[in-house]
Amino acid sequence: MNPHAARSPQLPDAIAAPHSVFTSRDGWQLAYYAELAQLGRPLVLIHSINAASSSFEMRPLFEHYRLSRPVYSLDLPGFGHSERRATGYTPALYAQAIADFLTQIVGAAADVIALSLSAEFAAQAALSVPEYLASLTLISPTGFGAEPLPSSSPVAALLDWPKIGRWLYSLVASRRSIRHFLTRSFVGPVPEALIDYAWQTAHQPGAQYAPLHFLAMRLFTPDAIDLLYDRLTAHPVLVIADQDPYIRFERLPSFIARHDTWHRETLAPHRGLPHWEKLAATVGALEAFWAQPPLKRGN
Repeated sequence: MNPHAARSPQLPDAIAAPHSVFTSRDGWQLAYYAELAQLGRPLVLIHSINAASSSFEMRPLFEHYRLSRPVYSLDLPGFGHSERRATGYTPALYAQAIADFLTQIVGAAADVIALSLSAEFAAQAALSVPEYLASLTLISPTGFGAEPLPSSSPVAALLDWPKIGRWLYSLVASRRSIRHFLTRSFVGPVPEALIDYAWQTAHQPGAQYAPLHFLAMRLFTPDAIDLLYDRLTAHPVLVIADQDPYIRFERLPSFIARHDTWHRETLAPHRGLPHWEKLAATVGALEAFWAQPPLKRGN
């Protein structure tokens, strides 16, 4: 059995919901959760990219909406119960995974919510399969900072030195490190369950591969505004962003002002995870956004 294949038996489910695996067009085995007992427009949740990502990050929204509509949460390549190969991690891979999920599994125009760097992947997926998108919500999206991102980082050299890469990853994936990074993303205390699951998923076979590509700056799209966000004009987009210790938003206000189909809510104060600390306010913002007529949602 491939030790990096989907559905690791050692990792508990991030969400207490039916759990399945599908094969992307690129041949990746990708896991997802789905609660389909209710009728309505599908909701698709996409977690962020970091050293210990998984669908657990989106669990508050899944748990809330499973009672009122079909809801899905996808484990992206290299994370959660999805396949964790040693190589192949690119922005195109992640965008294609989301597009394949929308077309192969969801099969209908969905409201998509993406967190952090995955906002860039979701935007690219929306551009490639626009008929499968009803709306897009981006929570603390990357790509709106004033300074251009570096094209690489010193970590990139470690991708050719697996032993050193595993040592570096062991540092960032330690329980102490996970707690430190999550503490910076919360105004209040960090839920212990979030720390526990992050540590568990970060210690599965092959867990280091995707995060090391992330730390090497190979998963970001240069000029994301021009290449991705500026082109998203056919669908309503909601951005939920206040403060984030890892992401800057200097260019976001002027961008919103120039785009009629885009809208921003701050839901202050939060540091990038409002659906954990301010679930009611997040749900309220989402419901108001979805309730508006399609041509006015961004006004």
